[in-house]
Amino acid sequence: MNAVRFRNYVICILMNAAVAVLLCAPAALNAADKPKAPAPKPAAAPKPAPKAAAPHTSTPAAHTSTTTTPHTATPGGTHTTTAAGTHTTATPHTTTPAGTHTTTPAGAHTATPAGGKTFGTGAGAKTTPAAGGKTFGGGGKTVTTKSGAQVHYNASGKVAVVHAHGMDIHHGPGGARTVVRTRPGGVTVVSNRYGHGYIGHPYRYHGVEYVHRTYYYNGRVYGRFYRPYTYWGVPLSVYSPGFYFAPAFYGWAYSPWAAPIAYPWGWAGNPWYGYYGAYFTPYPVYASPALWLTDYFVAQTLQAAYAERAAELANQQAQAQAPLTPDVKNAIAEEVRRQIALENSESAAGAAATPDPGSSGVARILADPTAHVFLVSAPLDVPSNAGGTCGITEGDVLQLNPGTPANSQTANLIVMASKGQDCLKGNTVQVNISDLQDMQNHMRETLDQGMNDLRAKQGQNGIPAAPAAARAEPVKTEFAAIAPPPDPNVKTELGDQTKEADQADREATNEAGPGPNAGTGGAGAAGGGTPPPPKTVTQGQTTDEVIAILGQPKNIVDLGAKKIYVYSDLKITFTGGKVSAVQ
Repeated sequence: MNAVRFRNYVICILMNAAVAVLLCAPAALNAADKPKAPAPKPAAAPKPAPKAAAPHTSTPAAHTSTTTTPHTATPGGTHTTTAAGTHTTATPHTTTPAGTHTTTPAGAHTATPAGGKTFGTGAGAKTTPAAGGKTFGGGGKTVTTKSGAQVHYNASGKVAVVHAHGMDIHHGPGGARTVVRTRPGGVTVVSNRYGHGYIGHPYRYHGVEYVHRTYYYNGRVYGRFYRPYTYWGVPLSVYSPGFYFAPAFYGWAYSPWAAPIAYPWGWAGNPWYGYYGAYFTPYPVYASPALWLTDYFVAQTLQAAYAERAAELANQQAQAQAPLTPDVKNAIAEEVRRQIALENSESAAGAAATPDPGSSGVARILADPTAHVFLVSAPLDVPSNAGGTCGITEGDVLQLNPGTPANSQTANLIVMASKGQDCLKGNTVQVNISDLQDMQNHMRETLDQGMNDLRAKQGQNGIPAAPAAARAEPVKTEFAAIAPPPDPNVKTELGDQTKEADQADREATNEAGPGPNAGTGGAGAAGGGTPPPPKTVTQGQTTDEVIAILGQPKNIVDLGAKKIYVYSDLKITFTGGKVSAVQ
């Protein structure tokens, strides 16, 4: 036994049983199977944030903590945090709040689009103070129609949200749309414009509320589990793991490999890969599982986005005004390492435990004095410091710096990588906390799926073999085992809701009329002064831009990749979501 192993052995004896379990498991793995490095120590979880109704009665540790010693750059480096005058907790720098664990059943297919697909609701035109109290993106208006529907326009004159027929219809860039309806019993139905989405059924396990979502996405039905959580008045759904991997697997997945490897992904010739070729380039070699998982994570996100709009995007190539640089990808890889470390610590509680959503979700990230990055998982229109709103889409990368106020419903993030031409690199955008949680869920789900693939592929195609203890099958969590069965009619119900939302959205927006800054005249126009500017539609404009100018069409002819919007005096043809002809 060398000096390092002896030191760890002594530490394990001296520490209390709860801490010893977490520290000794990797040490035992080191002695038995000799992995390259032990799994990192767990991060201290912040206490759940209080409900908005009584924030003064239970101040969360996450928002009153002060760092008394600096971070170190190694997995073992710690800092001491004093929370609300209580105990101090040692927290490794490498496991600072980055969300937490997720798992998928053994045998999950590699091509499953982005794990559990999430659907953002967009920041709209909210101006809740974010980092440093700075706000932007205000304006807009809300119109209540004679039929009782409500249409909210953002400051750019685009439709942001429609409330009609018991549905909330959220609009995003490029014609993206998310429809949310809550049924009796708390059953939630969420669909997008393609009839994809989920049905969520609430249930309880040991007195704790969970939601079992049945997803339908690109022809596949699968389930995921979540815990409701309120962060300073903001309702969130935080992903909870259906499975845990063996402790030895986390140690292997966290540690670097003995030597870099090349991996044959087999993406060449795939339409999605060609479409995003100017934006995404895989690493040439992989020095660690974290780098392999980073490319897996990004690729799954882009592949899923393309699959949903394949007919529209065929024979095109994505714009890439700010592609994924090595520095940006390395920042994503650091988030991946944090996820692995945190999931390892939480899995130590066992399959019967109930994960803490305050520790495993975005609340933890917002409390952390370290910068974090998010990969956008769904199209969103977000307020920008450049003025008005801009669109972010799947695979764009945002950076969250410390300083978001505890009671804010939004956070300010910096665009690090973007495919569009409006949310430019370096711009600051305002994102809802709930949308950040969706992005965090997406990351956790996809990484767990990727780790399951990595476990299945170890020892093949250049991937180093994992120790025997790391190859064990994942263990199903008890709350997942007793969950309600999957919804058998998810595909039909989502399709029906999408069709109903199409009609309700069209009727409400037609009745409400165009929004502000959508070609309307100023005060001088009514008094015989300067007439309003002409309404101009040009090639390359998106459906949202045309609707902001002309309002909703009387009819829509859907020809798959081509759509024709019919107005009273003209017809506009869209190909791939952009104007290609005007008649």
